[in-house]
Amino acid sequence: MRKFMVVLDDSRECLNAMRFAAMRAAKSGGGVEILSVIPPEEFNHWIGVGDIMREEARERIHAHFEVFAKWMRDKQGVDPHLVIREGEPVNEILAQIREDPEIGVLVLGAGTDKKGPGPLVSQLSRNAGSLPVPITIVPGDLSKERLESIT
Repeated sequence: MRKFMVVLDDSRECLNAMRFAAMRAAKSGGGVEILSVIPPEEFNHWIGVGDIMREEARERIHAHFEVFAKWMRDKQGVDPHLVIREGEPVNEILAQIREDPEIGVLVLGAGTDKKGPGPLVSQLSRNAGSLPVPITIVPGDLSKERLESIT
């Protein structure tokens, strides 16, 4: 089964990327893999404190995942799979794509502010020609209706 991999983070544009991935998966008979990456700089503390912070980050990720997963199951009939990795986000995204041959498309949300589309979109699109899968970049300000019409 072809999977649409989408990155779960704290950005506003993440919501449209999630919606797009779920809608495309539902209409094409595919699946959704949700990847969340915990950056290493969050744990540059003493070992005990770093372990507690790591566990809290995982709990936050699971809570956010459940919100998206419920919507995907209830509205799109798609049961997403969560993967949590630790490291530099771009490196971990690429590693997950290489390790899971069922991932067919990477779906990213693009920010709408003056700073640009966001660090993941900027970094990954620079190297798009050498990526092992296509990238779909979903504008962060698309309406639900527009997303439905294009998926």
